[in-house]
Amino acid sequence: MLMPKRVKRRKQFRGSMAGKATRGNKIAYGEYGIVALEPCWIKSNQIEAARVAMTRHIKRGGKVWIKIFPDKPVTTKPLGTRMGSGKGALEYWVAVVKPGRVMFEIAGVSEEVAREALRLATHKLPCKCKVVSKADLEGGAANEN
Repeated sequence: MLMPKRVKRRKQFRGSMAGKATRGNKIAYGEYGIVALEPCWIKSNQIEAARVAMTRHIKRGGKVWIKIFPDKPVTTKPLGTRMGSGKGALEYWVAVVKPGRVMFEIAGVSEEVAREALRLATHKLPCKCKVVSKADLEGGAANEN
C-alpha cells in the first residue's frame, strides 16, 4: 500500500476539506479519468483496490496513472480508552480529495474498456465519482458541479 517513506511530523491535525480542487483537476496523461464529486479522505488500501480493479479489467494492457497520494496520517485511540492521555497511535494514511480532483487516469485501451475499468474502480472508492474523458474536461462540462 502507498505511504510516505518519511514525514516531517508523525501526527497531523484533521484539517479542512472546504472548497473545490484548484490543482489536479485536468486530465494530464491519459484519455479518460475518474473525477471526485464530493470531498473525502481516501485510504491507501482503497486506492490500491481501485488500481487492482482497473488493471485486472484491462488485462494489464494500456497504462494507468494514480494522481493522488496518501500523505496524511490518521490516528485512532484503542477501543474502551477514556478521554485524555494524548493523541492516539497512527492507524492508516489518507489522501485528501476535494470535488473536481482527477484521481485516476487511463490510456492505451478502447473507450468502452476504459469506461468500464474506471466504473469498476469507482465502486472501490468512498465518495461519489464520475468517469470523464479528456474532451469532457476541456469543454468545461465536469466543472459545473
